[in-house]
Amino acid sequence: MKSLSEHIKEKPWKGWLLFIATIVIVFVLGLFASTIVERRAEAVFAYAPQNNFKGIEPRNEKWGENFPREYETYIETADTSFRSKYGGSQTIDMLKENPGHVILWAGYAFSKDYNQGRGHYYSITDVHKTLRTGASTDSTPSPQPSTCWTCKSPDVPRMMQQMGVAEFYTGSMDKLGPQIVNHIGCGDCHDPKTMKLTITRPALIEAFEKQGRDITKATHQEMRSLVCAQCHVEYYFDKKKIEGAAYLTFPWHNGFSVEEMEAYYDAIEFSDWTHKLSKAPMLKAQHPDYEVYTMGVHAKRGVACADCHMPYKSEGGVKFTDHHIQSPLNNIANSCQVCHREETTKLLEDVYDRQTKIKQNASLLESILVKAHLEAEFAWKHGATEAQMKDILAQIRKAQWRWDFSVAGHGSSFHAPVEIGRILSSGIHYAQEARIQLARVHAALGYNKPFEMPDVSSKEKAQAYIGLDMKQLHTEKQVFMQTVVPKWLEEAKKREASY
Repeated sequence: MKSLSEHIKEKPWKGWLLFIATIVIVFVLGLFASTIVERRAEAVFAYAPQNNFKGIEPRNEKWGENFPREYETYIETADTSFRSKYGGSQTIDMLKENPGHVILWAGYAFSKDYNQGRGHYYSITDVHKTLRTGASTDSTPSPQPSTCWTCKSPDVPRMMQQMGVAEFYTGSMDKLGPQIVNHIGCGDCHDPKTMKLTITRPALIEAFEKQGRDITKATHQEMRSLVCAQCHVEYYFDKKKIEGAAYLTFPWHNGFSVEEMEAYYDAIEFSDWTHKLSKAPMLKAQHPDYEVYTMGVHAKRGVACADCHMPYKSEGGVKFTDHHIQSPLNNIANSCQVCHREETTKLLEDVYDRQTKIKQNASLLESILVKAHLEAEFAWKHGATEAQMKDILAQIRKAQWRWDFSVAGHGSSFHAPVEIGRILSSGIHYAQEARIQLARVHAALGYNKPFEMPDVSSKEKAQAYIGLDMKQLHTEKQVFMQTVVPKWLEEAKKREASY
């Protein structure tokens, strides 16, 4: 067998070919090594701080100077163009789409105004605009407590540190109007010194303590859900803990299930409001996203909220979290398809199928509850006694708590469809039981004919039926937006200029 040198002597062009090939390989390897070094250097210097925060920093743009990639993606939450089959980032008038909600929340602020949230970027703007927060003036305070600011801004931990937690929970929302101006952002979830994920709302820490759990021992992966759990939860205002304060509390003492939280509320005889029509002592579910998430298959497999709603991205040599917090349905390739290999259309079909089936039962329960409230109102008007109505009102309370728990959570129909289906079915049972008993009461009062439903088929008709003066509410809000809010923002601007 001839040696390489012999081959080259016989055919010199082979030598030149080998030489050129060697040069190319060495060049490519050099480029590769250079790229590795460059990207490592990029990763090292990517987060060289431009600002050294001395304390709590509520201004998101200041964080952006240190973390431009994260900030650039975060700003994308201002985009409200996405609309899915049942949700998205657009403003959706939920009362217009579901007029029955007005009846279900009669006597409660949600009957005035309930829009699907547009996302974190609009957290302050939408609080200002909603009719639920009223139209405060120098002489007329907001109907909502100051506590309602808790989940709306990184200014909150700043003010809690400055005022004390109990004082923060005291008074009406307008008290802190000039102070709470930065929309949900960086300082809500990150420690300004270490940049690690951190808990900035005491209610979550206190809830863990009541369960005998130490939140400081949570892993990084757990924290990628727990920072969300600070706000995306069921809660109530404990007005007995500290005099004058609406103390934010999570009802987790017995557990996360709808029955366990209901048992807690029943034990302390708590109700959010008394229904204007039926007079039932009602519970208003807020947005039990975290609780429902823990009941689903993704949580059981160790998938965090951020894995789907804030998946990782790579840019050059840097891997970072996409802070465009949004529905995974608008980012399927980077969220769902990291684990699931099905085609986009197939994944969408699966999600919408679950949502549609849950919505069917939710709508059924809603329609039954609307009738139950109106039939209860009829019974009261025609002489029903408290003894006759006591058990009926308890059934209505149970049914609506289950309905609200199922629909108030963003994405509940996907997070835990089996559990939500179970909850809705039990709600249908309680609502039907209430109506059966109401039929007996009507009969006892001398009314054996089928109940004639009033026309509450539209948002406007339903609001008029429960006695809301919507024209007046909108007029007051317009004045508030034109006169009060600009003063708050100007005062905040002057204050922040001194930081």
